[in-house]
Order: sequence, then C-alpha cells, then structure tokens
Amino acid sequence: MFKCILKIGIVMSSLLIVTTTINAQNKKSKTKSSNNKASSKNPYLDVTPSGNNKKSTTEDKNPYTDNSVSSTTNKKDTIPKGGRELPMCPVDSNAIKTSSTEIKRSLVTDGAVDMQLVRDKKPLAYDYIREDDAFFKERLWREIDTREKQNQVFRYAANEDNGNQLFISILLNAVKMGEIKAYDDERFTTELSKDKALSILGGTADTVIQRDIDGNAICRKATYKPFELDSIVKYRIKEDIIFDKEASRLVTRIIGIAPMTVYRNSVGEASGDPYPAFWIYYPDARPVLAKYQVYNPRNMGARMSWEDLFEMHMFSSYIVKTTLNNFRDQKLKEYIKDPLFQLLEGEKIKEKIFNFEQNLWQY
Repeated sequence: MFKCILKIGIVMSSLLIVTTTINAQNKKSKTKSSNNKASSKNPYLDVTPSGNNKKSTTEDKNPYTDNSVSSTTNKKDTIPKGGRELPMCPVDSNAIKTSSTEIKRSLVTDGAVDMQLVRDKKPLAYDYIREDDAFFKERLWREIDTREKQNQVFRYAANEDNGNQLFISILLNAVKMGEIKAYDDERFTTELSKDKALSILGGTADTVIQRDIDGNAICRKATYKPFELDSIVKYRIKEDIIFDKEASRLVTRIIGIAPMTVYRNSVGEASGDPYPAFWIYYPDARPVLAKYQVYNPRNMGARMSWEDLFEMHMFSSYIVKTTLNNFRDQKLKEYIKDPLFQLLEGEKIKEKIFNFEQNLWQY
C-alpha cells in the first residue's frame, strides 16, 4: 500500500514539472512574438513590400540610405494613385507679372543737348570693289571677349531713349523690331523667325511639386528662370581682308556677327564650349548700329557709334580660324591644343597679312 502511494506521488510531481516547463516555454514564445511585432513597426527595420494593401504610417524606404526618398516622411510620391502624372497647377491671372524689356522714352528732353544728329545718322556706303581688283583675299574668324579691358564698352547697360545700351540688347531689340534678320548658320542659308531667334537666348523652364498642408503632392507648378544678358561675354566675327588693286590699300570688311552662348540645363547651369546663338549679316545691321553710341568713359560728348567702332576695329580680338594655309578647314583649337599657342598662331597670321601688304611697296 505504501509503495502504491509513493508511485502516485512520483507521477504527480513529474506531471507538475512538465506543466511548469510548458508554461515557461509559452511565455517565452509570447515575448518573442511581441518583440517581432514591435520591430515590424520600426520604419528602419520594416521590410514590408510597397505593394501591401495595409496602410502604413511610415516610408517603405530608409531615408538615410535611399537618396530617392525625400527627407520628410509621410509624403506621397510625385505620381498619385492610379499611376497618372500630377496635373499642372491652375494659373492665377492676378499673380502674373508681365516682364517687358521695352524702355520707356522720356516725355521731355532728357539732357541739355538734343541728340537729333544721332537719331538721323546713316552709315556711308562701301566703295565698290571689282572682282579683278581683289588682288589678295583671305577670310578670318575672330572672337571678342567682353571681359577684356578694351572691350568693356560692350557691357555698358544704361537705359536711354532708344533702349538699353548693352550690345546684345541692341541686337535682340533690332531682331524683335524686324530691323535686322537672324540666321542659323554663318553662311546665312537659313533665316530664323523672330520668336525662334529670341528663344535661343531665352530662359529655362522647370516644374516644382506643390504640396498641401499634410505634405501630399497635389500638382506641378511651372517656374521660369529668365536669361541673363550679362552672361553673353563673347562675340564671333567673320570678315574678309582684301587688297584693292585699284585703290592700292588693304580693306577689311566684316561679313557677320554672332553672339556666343553655352548650353544650359533646366536648372540654368552652363556646360560645354560657347557656340554661336545666331548670325547677323553685318551690312544689313550697319544702319541700326549707326544710331547707337558707344560708351566713352572719359567724354560722353565725344562718343562714336557702334558702326564706327566695328569699321575702325576699335576692339580687342583674337583669331580662331583662317583660310590661310588651312587645307582641312579647321579651327585653330582643332590642331593646336594649347590655348597659349593658339593665341601665338593667331598673331603669326596677323603678321603674315601685314608683311604681305608691306612687301608690295619699295622704300
């Protein structure tokens, strides 16, 4: 009897130990599951795919490791639900400010002297050169850098009755008014329309995402960054140098002028080498340039016209291309890589032309 009671006690104690062990394991499993749930709510440990139908209060991607995610959380992507692009924001007509480059004329005589002679000035006609009299002829391409001290007059940007005096403003205003024509290439084979020529030197357009108070993208707003005319710092000139046998003199005739610009992205950053924006046929532009005066830093009463400046070559320039000993029709930078040697080669070309003229005479 005593043995039976002892066996029953041993069985009961073993059952109690097993039950205690099972309860302890259940508690551990519950603790682990609760920890896993808590970790799944951490935005930096959550690996739930973005296609899940459940709403999530955090971004699916780590903002510290993914550069494509914005720094502010709980913001929708630029593409709303349904995969369609964001619509353009409505334009507020009251908020539009028209930017006009037109300069108003003075209602009275703005100065002690009436500049009537300047307004009525006309350039002198060129002397006719017969084909047989062109004893010597070469073509040069030059570039004017307005950042040089001698060319600072190209950057004079005061407003007068005939408009802004910045040289690029004079050209653009003449193209806009239809007084001169703009061409696409240096051979003047393709004429550009007014809008096309002005759009080449236009500003850059971009769109910005507009968000509501909760940070959700609602529409795209168009922004416009105007073009800065001061960024035009170079002009290219194409000219012919001819020795007139009848007049016994060396004549320089400018054929075309082109403002140089660079490629700009949507942000407005410049990249690449300067290239001609458009070409102006200089003989047609002479009547316009004769009515604009060049800034004189020492005496504003003794100012020459822009037509006089170009005819007398009162500017500093360097040669970038020539037809002299150029069998492949290359620019100097295409076969001379060093910029310093490019300048020296241009000076050699000037010296060759000068020596040719001097060697025609005996002293």
